[in-house]
Amino acid sequence: MSLHLERLVYESTATGTTGSLGNLAVILAESQRNNDREGLTGALAAHRDRYIQVVEGPAQALDALLRRLEDDPRHRDIILMGREPIAGRLFSRWTMANARITPAHGEALDSLIDQDDLTPGRVIRILLEAVEGVPAA
Repeated sequence: MSLHLERLVYESTATGTTGSLGNLAVILAESQRNNDREGLTGALAAHRDRYIQVVEGPAQALDALLRRLEDDPRHRDIILMGREPIAGRLFSRWTMANARITPAHGEALDSLIDQDDLTPGRVIRILLEAVEGVPAA
């Protein structure tokens, strides 16, 4: 069986505060455990009462993830920004990385949110920079 990889990018509105390290730690731990089992990798950012996430893996595993996310009471209003086939993973080192949003990353995200220009490519770049510890350009 061949393994067709896809990448999806979504945002959602948090039902609780995204400023709570405890809430984020629980979500990250659950995601890491589930993603390890399902062969998924990616990164999660919490910013302005939103969750922004990039996830990569087999199409069937991403379908199952989307079904779980729809039933997760910690967020609502899931917006799928993009989903596409990929030749390789960008987040292969992380079952689910905590994309630490620095002030520079926050400014970049704020600009995209305020201009309604939160596109998959831009989100991927910012989250990749955040997990690799690179300042936002």
